[in-house]
Amino acid sequence: MTDPNTYYLLPSQIFVAKSYYNVVTVLGSCVSICLWDNVNKIGGMNHFMLPLWNGNGLATPKFGNIATEKLIEKMIKDGSQLRYMNAKVFGGGDVLSTESKIFNIGQRNIEIAEKLLSELKIPIIANSVGGKQGRKIMFNTNDGTVKQKYVASTCSPNFINHNTLDK
Repeated sequence: MTDPNTYYLLPSQIFVAKSYYNVVTVLGSCVSICLWDNVNKIGGMNHFMLPLWNGNGLATPKFGNIATEKLIEKMIKDGSQLRYMNAKVFGGGDVLSTESKIFNIGQRNIEIAEKLLSELKIPIIANSVGGKQGRKIMFNTNDGTVKQKYVASTCSPNFINHNTLDK
């Protein structure tokens, strides 16, 4: 039986809730920022594929700068305050089998997430980024906790609780 409060976040999507949801997504070179306002009890998450919108075409949340801006806007619209937000960042893996490092999409996605959060003075209290593996994450909007498991046959199939990584 599927939990009716589970939301599967696809690439280029944003999800914000004032109530309990488990937001689940799978990341390779994509990055997700999980934001939690522990005073107003609002959680939100994005899933972006590319670091920056260059001004051409549609400004969609598939780009990190747009996805992060829209996530914060939605959280504030729902009653959150920037000063109460903290972040957990996941993804940015180098999952493509290639010798070329010309694009480095995963690393660039990590860098834009960290840069934007730093500029907004939103502390990153936990992260799991980079490496060679994908990740499946589950973000609880009710309490801000995130669980992760690596997507590869050589890793443990159990979720890792990232609340113990808080700084």
